[in-house]
Order: sequence, then C-alpha cells, then structure tokens
Amino acid sequence: MHILFVADPLESFKIYKDTTFSMMREAQKRGHRISACEPKDIMWQRGGVVTAYVRDITLTGEPDVWFTAAQSKPDERPQAIKNFDCVVMRKDPPFDSEFFYATHLLEQAEREGAKVFNKPRALRDHPEKLAILEFPQFIGPTLVTRDAEDVRRFHAEHRDIILKPLDGMGGMGIFRVKDDGLNLGGIIETLNKDGAQTLMVQKFLPAISEGDKRVLVIGGKPVPFCLARIPQGGEVRGNLAAGGKGVAQPLSDSDRAVAEALGPTLAARGLLLVGLDIIGDSLTEINVTSPTCFQEITDQTGFNVPEMFIDALEAAVAAHPGV
Repeated sequence: MHILFVADPLESFKIYKDTTFSMMREAQKRGHRISACEPKDIMWQRGGVVTAYVRDITLTGEPDVWFTAAQSKPDERPQAIKNFDCVVMRKDPPFDSEFFYATHLLEQAEREGAKVFNKPRALRDHPEKLAILEFPQFIGPTLVTRDAEDVRRFHAEHRDIILKPLDGMGGMGIFRVKDDGLNLGGIIETLNKDGAQTLMVQKFLPAISEGDKRVLVIGGKPVPFCLARIPQGGEVRGNLAAGGKGVAQPLSDSDRAVAEALGPTLAARGLLLVGLDIIGDSLTEINVTSPTCFQEITDQTGFNVPEMFIDALEAAVAAHPGV
C-alpha cells in the first residue's frame, strides 16, 4: 500500500515515544510506501480534486536523522489524495478551527474515493471530552455547563471536583477544588470566561492515584494492555505531558468490559483507533484525534501495538474498495 500520514511537522517528532512514527516504522517494515503532509498542505479547487503537497519518505533507522525525503520541501509534489491507498489522520490536538476545516477537506477527498482513518465525520462527531455523554453507564458524576451556579451546586453536592476546558489536551487547564471550595470562583471565571465558554466538571476520583489508564481500541478490539499514567509529586494530573509516569499493565475486567462495549460501536462509525481514558472503573474521555501510547505499551510488555494497528489498517482498506 501507499499510505499518506497527515500529521504534525516530521521535524517535531520525538521518535523514541511517538505513536505515528511507530505506525510508519511498522508500515515500512511490511513494504508499504509512506508519504506525509500537514493539514496546511491540503488544497481543493473547483474543477479538481483534493490534493496535498506531500513528501515521500523513507525511515533510516537512525535516531537523529530518522527519515529521508524524496523532496526537499512538500510543494515539490502535489498529489491527489484519492490516489493513495489510504490516509491516516494523525494531527495532534487541539481540535481547533483549522483541524475542523481539514476534516471537511478530507471528507471531500472521501467523496472522490479516498479512504481516511479515522473517518473525518467521525472525528467531528466525537469531541474527546463530550463523547462520553453517550455512554453515561460508564462514567462518574459529570456536569457540562457554562453557568457558574451550576458548578457551585455540583461542588456542594460532591465536595471534591475536577474542572477542565473542553478543548484542552495533555492535562492543560485542569483544576481540582476540594471540600473547602478554595478559589472555586476564580477557577470558574478562568475556564468559562464569564459565561462565554462551556466547561466540564467531574467528581474527583481517588483512583487517579493508581493511574489515568489509556485503553487502546483498534478495529473495535481492545489492546490487552493499557498504560496507567500515574501522577507524580503531588500532581492531580496523570498525563505524560504533565509529568505523569507511564506504567503498562494488563486490562482489568472492568477496563475490558468498557472497551468491548464501546469498541464495535465506535469502529462501525469509522473510528479505527480510539483511546479510552479510564480512572478506576469510570470512563473519563474518548480520544479519537491522535491517540498515543503505542511505544510505551510495546516497550514495557512486548505486545506489538503498531503491528496490531497496521493489521487493522490493511483489513479496513481491503474491506472498503475505493470509488
């Protein structure tokens, strides 16, 4: 296959932990060809098809100069996206307006015959904080509002709460307010911007001390190991970007039950790869834009997550012949 990865700049990759890199490495190992571009390289004009300025790359196996490109810069090779065997959308959050516009361009490419994973419409339909609302049986006490009084009532009921913006990533903008309510007003004002922005509030889950578990679901099936991201140094956030320690461990029975309940439904909507965030037994987020942790799980357990993903990608492409 010839695979196009839509991702962040290649030069920004930290290949020792980058999940997209691990996908590329497994794909090249199998003999697939690899190209890459950024969302800004995608273009459509009336009378034509969606194209992208791409770089055709080869992985070198070296840690520093980790790839070579046939083109010195992407604009040397405009290519119709439909001509690739598949497109893997791996642009990191935030899910901002430009990400949103990219999904529309990729959806137009789908209409022209492209196969895109995760499906652009499914990316738009599953905002990572709000997607859990569809599955209330698996989540803890949760409130979504822009009203300060709603938040105060929720705190009065649950006494120890977590507040977070809907567009955050990597633990950004997450606050804990304990029973004393210290700084609750200021935190609400910071997050809801005087009622202009919606925020999420959840009951604090003490099980965070054992880790915020990233459970990967590929092709509707759970990876048998998760990565528990354990807060360090008094932090409330387990995110690796916030200094959390990643410890791979087998799925618990409850982890597996959540993954097996959601996996087939999400896969049927075009979500080939999903990252479920679970604290204790409670689902807290459904990550669909650019789920990570492939290398950490593979390195610590020996279970080859990239291999499972490329298996699923090959099967998905074979099952959906182009237009």
